[in-house]
Amino acid sequence: MIEFVLLDIDDTLLDFGKAEAAALSRTFSELGIPSDTAMIRRYREINDEQWKLLERGEIKREEALVRRYKLLFDEYGITASPEKAEDRYEFLLGIGHYFVDGAPELLQALCGKYRLFIVSNGTGSVQDSRIESAGIAKYFENIFISERLGADKPSKKFFELCFERIPGFDRERAIILGDRLSSDILGGINAAVRTCWFNPTGLPQDPNIRPDFTISSLAEFPPLLKEL
Repeated sequence: MIEFVLLDIDDTLLDFGKAEAAALSRTFSELGIPSDTAMIRRYREINDEQWKLLERGEIKREEALVRRYKLLFDEYGITASPEKAEDRYEFLLGIGHYFVDGAPELLQALCGKYRLFIVSNGTGSVQDSRIESAGIAKYFENIFISERLGADKPSKKFFELCFERIPGFDRERAIILGDRLSSDILGGINAAVRTCWFNPTGLPQDPNIRPDFTISSLAEFPPLLKEL
């Protein structure tokens, strides 16, 4: 029987893609940087590369956040400050929120039946603002953000620090739901808890990272929990 449900935020509960696009567009506009869909797409590719390096422990968070802009600006011959771009982007990213389809209904369905926790690799101030805007803090017993714990998903250390702060925690009665194989699912595997991959776009399976369960819509998750 499941008691503890660990939930990722970005692209699991809140639509990070929409928030990112809006914040990037405003950041570049304010800095006087011409941008188009190709440039935004290239930023996302570079950004994903940096997060993978972070997840593997090869670079630090602060380096990843600024480096994504430095690499992009170098590639496009842009002379704007990567540090200034990062500061402005992080501020704008925290303004407002967009729900993933079915997220409010999911939280309402789980509330009162399970002990809910957020586990996020996001920046603390940004996630605080988005969580407050979305009004979802009330559903969670605790909110764990890697920047504040001093460790990132998928490291075992991140999850051990979370588990130490959950009274009566039992791995056998826990599950993590997230959209990212390399952080959420691998992290759950490293922490020896059950894993559920939220894969709404039908991404291919990684043979090296095997979730216990896969769902394509959040509506599938409550019935799954009842079966466990």
